[in-house]
Amino acid sequence: MHPKNKHQGYYDFKSLQQVHPALGSFVITNPLGKFTIDFTNSQAVLALNKALLSKAYGITDWELPEGYLCPPIPGRADYIHHIADLFPKKKVITGLDIGTGANAIYALLGQVMYNWKMVGCDSNAASVAIAQQNTQAYKDIEIRHQSNKSNLLKGIIKPGEYFDITMCNPPFYASEEEAIKAKQAKQKNLNIAIHAKRNFAGLANELWCNGGEALFIKRLIKESVEFSKQVGWFTCLVSRKQNLEKITKQLDKLKATYKIIPMEQGHKKSRCIAWTFIP
Repeated sequence: MHPKNKHQGYYDFKSLQQVHPALGSFVITNPLGKFTIDFTNSQAVLALNKALLSKAYGITDWELPEGYLCPPIPGRADYIHHIADLFPKKKVITGLDIGTGANAIYALLGQVMYNWKMVGCDSNAASVAIAQQNTQAYKDIEIRHQSNKSNLLKGIIKPGEYFDITMCNPPFYASEEEAIKAKQAKQKNLNIAIHAKRNFAGLANELWCNGGEALFIKRLIKESVEFSKQVGWFTCLVSRKQNLEKITKQLDKLKATYKIIPMEQGHKKSRCIAWTFIP
């Protein structure tokens, strides 16, 4: 994890229950005698993340209806810390979160952790309405609706508007079928009963899109050229390492300056690609 990440080591379930008592009903003891939760239980995961937001960042009025993607807070905070390193001296940062979802977690963390002025956007009108409720207490956060699903930046970045940074956690899978198979494989590895029905949180636009992660990022890079003078750094998470070759080849072709930022949380390894057209 990034050295500044507050979520190093094991979760302190005792103190987390103090700030969010509802978590207590989900806390169990593992075979080693350590407190934990059932991470396959979406309600338990939601309670844990609400407790983490409250304890670490003072975010208490955050709700997600059943079925929406519940983000793991430590990993989301890690992304914010890493891209903040791109601006070691600048104090006032404006950021755009592409596909903010109902949780609007990057907009919230960017504002609370670094006092960034944040805009979050999403193509799902219901998600936008929930995100607006989750961020209404923060005057420096604005949530916008992307009315044209064919666009990512067009219609969101206004003429004359400037963002120091954009961020994005793109849909990972290429289809619902691929998402279900991946979930079932994970359940099998963990010796968990496999359900035919999709049993994980997340809307279609949050989890999959045509072409999956690789095509989504390709679209984002292509569209970013049009806003090359209105954005300092474009950034995007890349879950699949094998997608990097195609991504960097496209950036080379466009003569963009880019860097790959390695990220690691526990056993999970990921990376962020950051690119700019500004010399």
